[in-house]
Amino acid sequence: MTAAPLAPHPPYATPGIAASTVGLSKVYGSGDTRFVALDGVGISFREGEFTAIMGPSGCGKSTLMHCVAGLDSFDSGSVRIGTTDLGTLNDEQLTRLRRDRVGFIFQAFNLLPTLTALENITLPLSIAGRKPDRQWLERVVSMLGLSDRLGHRPAELSGGQQQRVAVARALVSRPAIIFGDEPTGNLDSRAGAEVLGFLRDSVRELGQTVVMVTHDPVAAGYADRVVFLSDGRLVDEMARPTPERVLDRMKAFDARSRTS
Repeated sequence: MTAAPLAPHPPYATPGIAASTVGLSKVYGSGDTRFVALDGVGISFREGEFTAIMGPSGCGKSTLMHCVAGLDSFDSGSVRIGTTDLGTLNDEQLTRLRRDRVGFIFQAFNLLPTLTALENITLPLSIAGRKPDRQWLERVVSMLGLSDRLGHRPAELSGGQQQRVAVARALVSRPAIIFGDEPTGNLDSRAGAEVLGFLRDSVRELGQTVVMVTHDPVAAGYADRVVFLSDGRLVDEMARPTPERVLDRMKAFDARSRTS
């Protein structure tokens, strides 16, 4: 039986919750190799907000993002994108949700080398058999400073420009939420600052919702809030972060883990 189509996400919904989890748990392995990646995490990501997820290596931050984005399964609890419960979707519906409501930006740019910047940006829509909203596409491309690079292939672009193309690709479908997994990890500080600034602008100017996993206090300083994970649990939260405050909080976590 063909799955019922998901309702499109309105580009500017009433402010609310873009994604949320309740009691989210994820375990890898069993016996002596059992590892609890997520341990009952409950969190909400508000629409039109930029959230950074931080914590030490192995704390569960990437696992949390992958579960909320529908890229990974979970063992118990629930995940919602808007009001849609991911646990109720079959594979076809989950694929459609990721395509239509979720944008992704990863550390690796994941651009196809034979396609131009414009073709890479519009590729997800092309695969879905949809045409881009021309006015929205022009606005995104202009905001990202790519108007004179659309005919270039990835090899003809700098690393920062390639990541900007990846950001535009994530934005072009007007998703409910964008997830970034260390999106500036392969960039130098200047290019990284540019990309983070564009993500910040997408929240302020386009009403986008962004959730970013990062280990970098400077990157976290671009966010509206930072949530901290440790041993698979949500342990702290900071509003209006600065790099200095984030670094101090991370140092406190390190000191606590060494004495525990």
